[in-house]
Amino acid sequence: MKIKEVRELETKDLAEKIEAEVVKYNQMKLNHAITPLEHPSDIKKARRDIARMKTELRQRELNK
Repeated sequence: MKIKEVRELETKDLAEKIEAEVVKYNQMKLNHAITPLEHPSDIKKARRDIARMKTELRQRELNK
């Protein structure tokens, strides 16, 4: 997910998306520990997407 897409989301939607992505990320890590994923780089991409979303959410909190 690109930063432009993140900025277009509303704050409530962004918070919900973060929660969903964290659950997906944790499941991906668990699956990878049991059976290696076909594309392990997806874990890194998911982690970075979560960080982008959390950064945008924090910036919105500070700008209020």
